Amino acid sequence: MPWRVRHQPLDASVRVHTPAFILMAAMSELENNPEGPPEKTTLDILEIKAILPHRYPFLLIDRVIEMERKKRIVAIKNVTCNEPHFEGHFPDYPIMPAVLMLEAMAQAGGALLLTEIPDRDQKLMVFAGVEGAKFKRPVIPGDQLRIEVSVLNWRMTAVKLRGVITVEEKVACEATFLCMLVPRPQPAAQTAATAEGRPASQSAGQAGPLA
Repeated sequence: MPWRVRHQPLDASVRVHTPAFILMAAMSELENNPEGPPEKTTLDILEIKAILPHRYPFLLIDRVIEMERKKRIVAIKNVTCNEPHFEGHFPDYPIMPAVLMLEAMAQAGGALLLTEIPDRDQKLMVFAGVEGAKFKRPVIPGDQLRIEVSVLNWRMTAVKLRGVITVEEKVACEATFLCMLVPRPQPAAQTAATAEGRPASQSAGQAGPLA
């Protein structure tokens, strides 16, 4: 004789009402954090690329591991042998050019500054000055740079920063530098299209959207 399994309905006191449960959880989260979600303190490479206009081979930070708004940022750069500057600097003894370490510090500072700019897609951050730059050890393929940048003076159009790069807790580079926000030049096709009052996609021989 086969076994018969009797399915008993759940008691009303133990039934889970999913919509009500989700609503209660959301309300509880809002009560515990009335000011909204916490500030972003890390960035992956995709988030960095959404902030900075730089691209390979001149995007020189891989990850942000610490960030305090308008105060400091810590980024990581993994140095690899397939970066193009090592082909000529130097063929028999690859050393990361010192100016690229300054650039990496500026990009870390840019990731901190540009997060505060709502129209950052229309801006560029450029060097305006460098003071007290010191290079204390060579950086070679296989090194991991810890790039710590602190804000000395903050304005919405300019920022003075202090940067220190370490490799295995030893200082490789340090400098104080000033960066400024400037308008980003529009591509010629976009400028011409704007002047004519039509979408940029319809200029320079590019087809516009199909009707």
